[in-house]
Amino acid sequence: MTLARRFLPSTTLLCSFEAAARHQSFTAAAEELKLTQSAVSRHIRALESHLGSTLFLRDRQTVRLTKAGEHYVREIREALRHISAATLAFRANPGGGSINLGVLPTFGARWLAPRLIRFAAKHPDITVNLHTHLQPFDFSTDPLDAAIHFGLPEWPGTELSFLMTEDVVAVCSPDLARKLRISSCEDLLTAPLLHLTSRPNAWENWFLSHGTESISLQGALFDQFSFIIAAAIQGTGCAMIPRFLIREELADGTLIQLTEPCPRGEEAYYFVRPLSHPVSKSLSQFREWLVEEAAHDRENFSLSAVRSLVTCPD
Repeated sequence: MTLARRFLPSTTLLCSFEAAARHQSFTAAAEELKLTQSAVSRHIRALESHLGSTLFLRDRQTVRLTKAGEHYVREIREALRHISAATLAFRANPGGGSINLGVLPTFGARWLAPRLIRFAAKHPDITVNLHTHLQPFDFSTDPLDAAIHFGLPEWPGTELSFLMTEDVVAVCSPDLARKLRISSCEDLLTAPLLHLTSRPNAWENWFLSHGTESISLQGALFDQFSFIIAAAIQGTGCAMIPRFLIREELADGTLIQLTEPCPRGEEAYYFVRPLSHPVSKSLSQFREWLVEEAAHDRENFSLSAVRSLVTCPD
């Protein structure tokens, strides 16, 4: 780090540059940063002098980034975001033991977050920060210590710990089931079906697995399980949802299980950590707790707890 310091401009200069680049205006950047326009202009010129190159093309009252400036601001913006996230994490837990964990939104909200109180009781000195993402996480760019991954156990450069599989069932609201008089697989062919963008063939594969030749399966498309669950509860349509995400709704009758679970595929939930990052004691303790929590959950979740409404031929 000592040798690299001469390449590190002050954060004051970098913040002025990032704001000016985002607004394409020194004046707007000055208003945001509570500085004068001349101060922002001086910061930019000082940064350009430090870099030995021009960042902005100036034309009368307008400014625009050079090609090099466009690339540089992307890198600087990400670096400032990392510094901000690290500072926030430190302030949240100045004693150390902070973990940045990437999670899928609905899994994080419905399964993991309610259980974190148990982890906090065992490890009050460790703070777990959740970051949601629909796409696979990139440990080279995302400031994460680990992530929860759903898919095949194939992630180069990482260590994966198995958590759980999922049992997917077709569900709908009681009112919709009565309205459509659903009692067989064929009835579902004409029912309004809800689809998840990450699993667009779920319904088609389910019909084929039960010997029912599906036709055009149209219906609303959602990008998160939380949205499709809410739509199913309101009677918008029937949905294919992992049972562990809707235990309460199945238990209190808000949703009705229409079918037996789909055949389990090879995909599952895993705790993933990058091999390139050092393993802290806090991360090891969290991984151990999470694996035990998932194992305990599997043992206590009986598939016979809910009876299916529809009986389909095998």
